[in-house]
Amino acid sequence: MAKSTAPDGPDGDDDSRPPRVVALGGGHGLYASLSALRRVTTDVTAIVTVADDGGSSGRLRRELGVLPPGDLRMALAALCGDDEWGHTWTQVLQHRFRSEGELHGHAVGNLLIVALWELLGDSVAGLDWVGQLLGAHGRVLPMSSAPLEISAEVEGVDPERPHELTTVRGQVACASTSGRVRSISLLPEEPPASPQAVKAVREADWVVFGPGSWFTSVLPHLLVPDLAHALVTTRAKRLVALNLSPQKGETDDFRPETYLEVLREHAPKLGVDVVLADTGTVEDPLPLETVVGELGGRLELAELSMGDGGPRHDPDLFATALERILVD
Repeated sequence: MAKSTAPDGPDGDDDSRPPRVVALGGGHGLYASLSALRRVTTDVTAIVTVADDGGSSGRLRRELGVLPPGDLRMALAALCGDDEWGHTWTQVLQHRFRSEGELHGHAVGNLLIVALWELLGDSVAGLDWVGQLLGAHGRVLPMSSAPLEISAEVEGVDPERPHELTTVRGQVACASTSGRVRSISLLPEEPPASPQAVKAVREADWVVFGPGSWFTSVLPHLLVPDLAHALVTTRAKRLVALNLSPQKGETDDFRPETYLEVLREHAPKLGVDVVLADTGTVEDPLPLETVVGELGGRLELAELSMGDGGPRHDPDLFATALERILVD
């Protein structure tokens, strides 16, 4: 079911096999990295945040008590192939109903995923079945086996008190805050990790962080204790792909090196091997190179943007840059 047939564990190492890559994140950022990675390797596992509380996902989460399926759906869509089958199923998964009734705004893929969860009683098995149906070029796993809530310390919510910290709860509220996010935590504080996600990290050759919403999609993985321990101790190399532009509220005024400084604050024991950044976003590489060096890694610059004026990664350019790094 959308699983790699590559041998497991260190004893199965084979120079001829494609690299085992684990990508972490959620939403549009993870969609971008998976769209590129499936062009580079046939052994991709996405580990997806499960804290979304808005839109169709939030409604299903509140009504049925399930994991929010939206970011998981997007990851599966990103792993669909470029043939007619893949394009068609991507459109089906992403299709949203438009009506005056209760179905308005629900994504077809969200309903399909939740239906399989109810039938099988197993979130991972349900995602594997959807992946098999789509012919997905990889596997999608939830970060945790329980739905989570993000809590953020936000500065300047009240413009009259620009340095005052306010606690904001919920992914949507954190992502859309008028203040500046300083740190995040998860509720419950020590959530259970998906065992399959921990296993995938331990057996990976590369782990890819980002791009994506830094506080609400990338960093949460480092706050799940068992998963965080696996990310720190894995034999895999670690790559951080930086965003193309700051995100209002979450990362206003971030410089390229700020993403890494925040990463280090939330996971001080995490080493980094490679940082990949878009050439057009780095005016002066020296500050970024300094922070990358402090984390133990090297900086790679490449053209990654679509070039249409929007902050979107070109999947082919992104794939070319990743292939140069991951397949050496």
